[in-house]
Amino acid sequence: MAILIRMPEIAANATSAVIASWSRKEGESVAAGDCLAEIETDKAVIELTAEHSGVLGKILVTAGNEVSVGVPIAVLYAQDGEMVDVEALLAAEDGVSQQADASVQDDAAAALLSKGEPGVATQRILASPLARRMALERGVDLSTLGGSGPGGRIVKRDVLSASPNSAPGKQAVGGPAPAVQAADRAYTEIPHSAMRRTIARRLSESKATIPHFYLRADCHVDSLLSLRSQVNAQAGRKITVNDIIIKAVGAALRELPQMNVSWTDGGLRCYRDVDVAVAVSTDAGLITPIVQAVDGKPLSLVAAEIARLAERARKGELAPHEYQGGSFTVSNLGMFGVQEFDAIINPPQAAILAVGAVQQRPAVMEGTLIVASVMTVTLSVDHRAIDGVLAAKWLAVFKRIIENPLSALI
Repeated sequence: MAILIRMPEIAANATSAVIASWSRKEGESVAAGDCLAEIETDKAVIELTAEHSGVLGKILVTAGNEVSVGVPIAVLYAQDGEMVDVEALLAAEDGVSQQADASVQDDAAAALLSKGEPGVATQRILASPLARRMALERGVDLSTLGGSGPGGRIVKRDVLSASPNSAPGKQAVGGPAPAVQAADRAYTEIPHSAMRRTIARRLSESKATIPHFYLRADCHVDSLLSLRSQVNAQAGRKITVNDIIIKAVGAALRELPQMNVSWTDGGLRCYRDVDVAVAVSTDAGLITPIVQAVDGKPLSLVAAEIARLAERARKGELAPHEYQGGSFTVSNLGMFGVQEFDAIINPPQAAILAVGAVQQRPAVMEGTLIVASVMTVTLSVDHRAIDGVLAAKWLAVFKRIIENPLSALI
């Protein structure tokens, strides 16, 4: 008996995901537990494993397409050579979906009528799964079609009869030619990945809804660089400046726990654990894996965890619990020679520390002009959760620790 394989809900509250690649070809045998496909979520690539053994008979959605949760993406045959009418199987699926949609429409109409609404309106395009798949394959915009199915539902015959010019972005035959602008330039448009869309949405929401304010400090790091050299002369794993910064952030949050918070509409959420997110650049975009309980771990372990998480992030192998959560983020662009920058807060966190490059600069020490190693850091703060005085106190604590880094290691 053939089984429809559906797009699973990879992450909590996810409504869709992208099929990054298929690991099996049509006609290949599959054992329960085998990887069928790689599914791209907003932050990582997750393996879709088979729940049953059989043969991958038909791939319904090709790699690179975004699919709603619950939509059939492939058909698994019970055995090789099994005769399966895929269209009939999907048509049966359509019938079930039609009944469900009709029920939903009836419930919505009843709810609106009970409130005295004069009519029933909906923004959702009613279309069968088969019609949606065919429209995707043919480049047909469903919003341009009229549905001939029950309740105006778009079905297979509506897509088949659609003109190719109903696809989005195409001009109707006989219509006026689009105006050519003198400033037009040739370009290549790269479709957004699910991860890039999520980054764009979250950062836009952050800047639009979180009242940011910024504090800046110059840290003298000659002692830090000297300590790092001593540690690396004896350590098996090399310690980076960023490793010590993360450890110093954890120590500062433990000393001033009022900064280890986040804003919610219901109240101020105060965290018991000091979990610090580390911004990592990947080919797909920025991701922030979490180093948990930073304040209670030795520097060597913190460094090892950062390296492990960064490697998994760049391979797209992070599990949701490895990048969700945290109460504070560190973003370091110093390795690119950036002197200073203002980072955008990663919600629901209340602060992020932007770290610039270590540079040789003139400085005055006890009345004497010297050349010192200086690193500029900028603290972005959510003013709803943290006041300016508290943020200034925390930055002073961090500066003291980073300029006397041995205190962070004890």
